[in-house]
Amino acid sequence: MTGVLVDTCVWSLAFRAAANNENWIVEALARIIDNNRARIIGPIRQEILSGYSNKNRYDRLRKKLSYFPNVPILDLDYEAAAEYSNFCRTKLLLH
Repeated sequence: MTGVLVDTCVWSLAFRAAANNENWIVEALARIIDNNRARIIGPIRQEILSGYSNKNRYDRLRKKLSYFPNVPILDLDYEAAAEYSNFCRTKLLLH
């Protein structure tokens, strides 16, 4: 995958009106979007859209998110994630 997989918390922060002291995150996301590097996966798209029960807001956000490529998730991705998680946990236990 080329690009940057943007997690739910970053999208949520960007969609909130008052980001205050986290403006740098929103600015970084804007740069990623401007450079056409933002990517999303189905579970993140679902998490974001699940936060909007108002049909009009949901539809507007769904349309905006449709511009970002949906990266397919493969079994190898889950296996790699588990491997990275296990590796990081062993490093934490050593410290």
